[in-house]
Formats: sequence, structure tokens, C-alpha cells
Amino acid sequence: MSVHNPDIKRVTTHTIQELKNKGEKISALTAYDYSMAKAVDAAGVELILVGDSASNVMAGHETTLPITLDQMIYHACSVVRGVKRALVVVDLPFGSYQGNSTEALRSAIRIMKESGAHAVKMEGGLEIKESIVRILSAGVPVMGHLGLTPQSIYKFGTYAVRAKEEAEAQKLIDDAHMLEDIGCFGLVLEKIPAALTKTVSESLTIPTIGIGAGPDADGQILVVHDLLGITNEFKPRFLRRYADLHKIMTEAIAHYVDDVKTNDFPNEKEAY
Repeated sequence: MSVHNPDIKRVTTHTIQELKNKGEKISALTAYDYSMAKAVDAAGVELILVGDSASNVMAGHETTLPITLDQMIYHACSVVRGVKRALVVVDLPFGSYQGNSTEALRSAIRIMKESGAHAVKMEGGLEIKESIVRILSAGVPVMGHLGLTPQSIYKFGTYAVRAKEEAEAQKLIDDAHMLEDIGCFGLVLEKIPAALTKTVSESLTIPTIGIGAGPDADGQILVVHDLLGITNEFKPRFLRRYADLHKIMTEAIAHYVDDVKTNDFPNEKEAY
């Protein structure tokens, strides 16, 4: 049973901040299409991320790198049309903001104008500061993302836990404070030690959203296809599956195939 607050008619970046201020946890999930977005929104999730993870779960790519800005805008448009309440945040995809603040601003403005989304998310710290500042100066809300940053997977070479060593942990802390100082409204922390998440979350005034980062972030996010068990190959420790829809869907489709083969479908009641 959902325990979301029905009095919140439309979630904004201000709402997300107020939830942290009150000590109320923030629920977040991904969505990539109209039908799924409607279901996620109706369940009371406060923040919906149109993630570049669409590259994996929707298009079957091994990494998030291949998805394009045009494709992200397509998914974002579909999600926005299905959402009445949640804050919709869209990932800026790989290659659309790194190293060129003018290109970053152009990418962010396209997402906001063409999709009607409410904010963008960007991976990285000090190295993308100029791009974030440029986007923020145009009035576009930005959510940061530190820790395991999947767009940099070939740099890391592994999806292992990040910031376990002191130097990398300190850089993450410094980057988190920098992102807050320049005006990001929130921060995703992915696959870092739980103790580090606690340290960062307690030291920031902006909310943190964790994925594989322990219980002390201000909120949590999962990929909706993983949570629902639509995808079944991905089995990290942090993932809790709330359903096994892959099994349910496969069995239902197999039943349909049998009914077609035996001429049971359609029957007389299902014909005109």
C-alpha cells in the first residue's frame, strides 16, 4: 500500500527539498514510455528519471553510451505525457555535455523545450562544472550524479563499488559540495559504501538519491524493469525485486500461443 502524500498535487524541485527538510524519504524510479510512466506516477513515486539506462533495458545495448539525444527526447516526451504528479528528470546522454558547455546548454534546452520535462541529470563532478553552471544559468534545474557513473564505464573498466579508497571518497565529498554550491537541486549517489553515503547526505542541504548506496541517502531509485522483474539477468546485491513479471508475461504469452494453435482463440464470444 502506497504511503505517499495525496496532498502533493505536483512534485517540484522545491517539494523534493521540503521532503529532505522534513526527514521524509524520497521515492524515485525510472520510466521510458507512456504506459509505464502512468503506472509509476499513479503509485505515488515522487521523482521519475528518464534514464539513459533505456539504452540497456529498452534497446538491448551493453552500456548506456550508444543512446542519442534524439532518442532520450523521444523517451522523455512519452513519459511526460503519462505523468500528472511526479517530477520528471531526464538524463543528458553521453557526448551531449562533456567538454563543451555550449553544446551542453543546447542539449539541455532541447530536452526541456521538446519534451516538457522538469530537469536534467548529469554524471560527474569538477570536470563538468562549466557545463552545469552554463545550464543552471539558463534556468534549467540540474541533478548531479556521483560514484559509479555508467557513462564512464570504459574509464573505470568495471561496475564495482566506487570510492572505497580514501582519495576517491574525498574527491566524491568535494564534488558533492561543489555541486550543491553551484546550484544543483539534488544528487544521485550510485554504488558507493553506505558509510560514505551517510557522510555526504548529512553534510549536504540538498537531497541525495541512492542506488546501491545504502539506507542513509535521502531517497532511493531503481530501474523499474529490474524492480518488476521484467529483466531477470541483472542481479546486483542492492536490487530488490518486487515482482517476477518476466515469468508472468512469458507464461501468459505461451498460453496465448497455445490457444491460437488449438483454435481456442478467438472463440464465438470474441468474434463479430
